Amino acid sequence: MDHRLLNRELSWLDFNERVLRLATEPGIPLLERLKFCAIFSSNLDEFFQVRVAAMKDQEAAGITSLLADGLTPAQQLAQVLERVQELCQRQQRLLFDVLLPQLKREGVELCEWHELSESEVAYLKDFYDHRIFPILTPLAVDPAHPFPYVSNLAFSVATIVRDPATLEQRFARVKVPTLFPRLLALPGGSRFIPVESVIIEFLATLFPGMEIDEATIFRVTRNADLALEDEDAEDLLQAVEVELRKRRYGRAVRLEIDHQASTKMRELLIAEHDLSEKDVVAVDGLVDPACLWQMHAVDRSDLKDDQWQPVTAGRLAAAAESGRSIFAVVRERALLLHHPYESFASSVEEFVAQAAVDPRVQSIKMTLYRTSGDSPIAQHLILAAERGVQVAVLVELKARFDEATNVTWAKALERAGVHVVYGLVGLKTHAKCVLVVREDNDGLRRYAHLGTGNYNSRTARTYEDLGYITCEPDITADAAQLFNHLTGYSREVKYSRLIVAPEQLRSRLIELIRNEGEMGERGHVTIKVNSLADTEMVHELYAASQKGVKVNLIIRGLCCLRAGVPGLSENIRVRSVLGRYLEHSRVFRFANGQGENQPLHLIGSADLMGRNLDKRVEVLTPLSHPKHQEWLDKTLNTLLADDVPAFELMPDDSWMRVGPTLFEPHSQRLLYEWAAHRQTRRNSRD
Repeated sequence: MDHRLLNRELSWLDFNERVLRLATEPGIPLLERLKFCAIFSSNLDEFFQVRVAAMKDQEAAGITSLLADGLTPAQQLAQVLERVQELCQRQQRLLFDVLLPQLKREGVELCEWHELSESEVAYLKDFYDHRIFPILTPLAVDPAHPFPYVSNLAFSVATIVRDPATLEQRFARVKVPTLFPRLLALPGGSRFIPVESVIIEFLATLFPGMEIDEATIFRVTRNADLALEDEDAEDLLQAVEVELRKRRYGRAVRLEIDHQASTKMRELLIAEHDLSEKDVVAVDGLVDPACLWQMHAVDRSDLKDDQWQPVTAGRLAAAAESGRSIFAVVRERALLLHHPYESFASSVEEFVAQAAVDPRVQSIKMTLYRTSGDSPIAQHLILAAERGVQVAVLVELKARFDEATNVTWAKALERAGVHVVYGLVGLKTHAKCVLVVREDNDGLRRYAHLGTGNYNSRTARTYEDLGYITCEPDITADAAQLFNHLTGYSREVKYSRLIVAPEQLRSRLIELIRNEGEMGERGHVTIKVNSLADTEMVHELYAASQKGVKVNLIIRGLCCLRAGVPGLSENIRVRSVLGRYLEHSRVFRFANGQGENQPLHLIGSADLMGRNLDKRVEVLTPLSHPKHQEWLDKTLNTLLADDVPAFELMPDDSWMRVGPTLFEPHSQRLLYEWAAHRQTRRNSRD
């Protein structure tokens, strides 16, 4: 038991609460505030499918040993479920007491049936008759019909119908179709109604001659984590496909139901899904507000963020204008890219696109962890393979909730002649790396892209990430070693510049933190990651703080470290930055990492989690050019500035909103304006 650690699951709920608090910010436009309510719900769905499911497995297994923070698994689960209830109630109050009424005054409305005009009722009646009714299937429950299986996150209408002749009651379930949006747009496009409200209104059409005693909406969440052991899978691709088919049959972990449902209905659904009362979320409002993304899509720019158009990195823009390739640019000096302030499409995608058609390119190797279903990068790789380039791709089939997309791309790549591998036994490959071998005028040269984010064209527009394109011989030689290790057989691989997990990363970070500790008050550590949960890393940072080292941590999500506690962590400051972009880059800065007053800057794919340090292939890349180090310092200092909005972890373990009262100027706006200003200066020089 260690009271110096915060509970991981409760800390994650603190993070999701911060997401919800963005929906209360008066400085954020209304539809963007609505968006954060939707994101809160989507986050919670994944939390239940994975983390709560795991906690319930512990409970079922009778595990009673104390967790690192001192709670038993049962105590942890009880506190998590209690906190979820409180947060969900807060979300519904925020929606129906604040956001939706304000949006209604602006002409954007989520309607109830009694608020519809006669013409809107007629429109929905016609839509129901011709589009909805033909595909509905009522499933009755009686001695001849067992309770129907309800798949993960599917919406259903539960009803109790009564035979007027016999007065006998029967339960029936009607699945809400997914062939059209959850929110139906009424004529005009700015008023919406949930599709289940339409189904319930006309429910009697499904049960002719029967009377409807009760009808309510409900949704079941199931365990959706893949139960896959690499060692037992001779064909990993086939094994993942089998597990994906099983996922919809996972154990139920949550029941969401309208709060007005009768006790009889509620008890029936609890019993049929092998749940208990504590697993029920009674919703006074809208079940699963993630559908509010549809309202966010309405064409009302006055209710949304102003648009920031990504700029093309200056040297790449100049090269495009003069017809020079990215390879020519990188031979002069490596490129540091900051997405989405700088365009992913005109840099990383273009790098792969040029490699795919360049007759001088001999081979392309790449890791794919998460990518989009219409991935331009994957299409470029297929094109390269079809014209005879040696292409090898490591596809991580076990990237959670992207398994199906990755399986599809793995098959497509293999059909095109790409050498597809699935990584190392027992490890996920989370590193982000592309390696291109090209015949330049002076001989073969390797070019590498190493980044913090996924090769996903869609998320690259909303995820903040860093990328590095270089032809430095030592770094690209390390990248070649990495790919040989991933696709072949090797042991005790040595790297000269890259820091690779699981072999080196933990020990090297500990060494760097302790080195700052030896510098005492001259020591300074700045770390930006998504999550900090590894116990050993927390203790190393505590030890550095107690030696006088200044520690600044920028952690978007969960954090198990306590900050600012006298005698423990008084020199540690923890900040969480949330905004229009998802802060996703991982950056490590050690003020004396290369000698006294000689800082070491690293970017990479790894968070400070046990899984990243010990159970994944991760890469940290050092940046040695002064311009690149200046860029990272500018970014970190902007995120840590006192005059920008953020959340800070207090000594009492609460998160305090700090900075200006309104949400502007936000650090992300300042960084975008900085990137745009650099591009403007380049254009003016030209």
